[in-house]
Amino acid sequence: MARFARRRLRVVLISAALLAVLAPLGLWLRDSSLVRVQHVTVTGIEGPQAGAVRARLESAAQDMTTLHVREDELKDATKAYPVVQNVSTQTDFPHKLRITVNAYEPVAVLRAGSQGIAVASDGTLLRGSPTDGLAVVALRTLPGGDRVRDPGVARAVRLLAAAPVALRARVERMVVSQRNLIALLHDGPKLYFGGGGRRVAKWSAAARLLADSATRGATYVDLRLPERPVAGGVAASDREDSTSSVG
Repeated sequence: MARFARRRLRVVLISAALLAVLAPLGLWLRDSSLVRVQHVTVTGIEGPQAGAVRARLESAAQDMTTLHVREDELKDATKAYPVVQNVSTQTDFPHKLRITVNAYEPVAVLRAGSQGIAVASDGTLLRGSPTDGLAVVALRTLPGGDRVRDPGVARAVRLLAAAPVALRARVERMVVSQRNLIALLHDGPKLYFGGGGRRVAKWSAAARLLADSATRGATYVDLRLPERPVAGGVAASDREDSTSSVG
């Protein structure tokens, strides 16, 4: 028993000594030039801001090692570009670092007069991002800060984000009223959504009804009850006072 206790004590002492030696060595190696990041690959970001974002990330990464990547500092390096939602990294020892950018997708443009700001589905304002081809949500004044605060505008943005991509591309403008969200389509009818609930069901109903040849020429589609969407107001050149319902 005594021999076993002495042997166990010896193992503990040896382990402690090794730890005392290796721990500082590990800390030294973690930030050593032997594992300094030298090759950086950035993916996940496109558009006019992509070059600047890549340059910022590559510059920040040069001060790191593949054993000590500080993702919070990489994210901070891109704070001037709200389109960057987050970053993730993968190292290839000893000198390579791959950075993947998780970028926001703009779904609408908030416009006041001639000025506009792209906005993401969660209401994040994407200042500096392109706005071409995005549905317009008209405002009297553009919001400050980094997020949409107005509840009605936020509902409109979430509604657009829920739209099928092909159908969202047809939306020219969103009208926000106290009780109704209305989408104005390019070369198509007005879509009345009511409140902001059941977004996916309402867009699915809109897609089905718009694809139905029987509703061609309608000037509006009422989607407040997505189980029974109604197309009406057929243009005078087609028929007067006609409505069509799809169950």
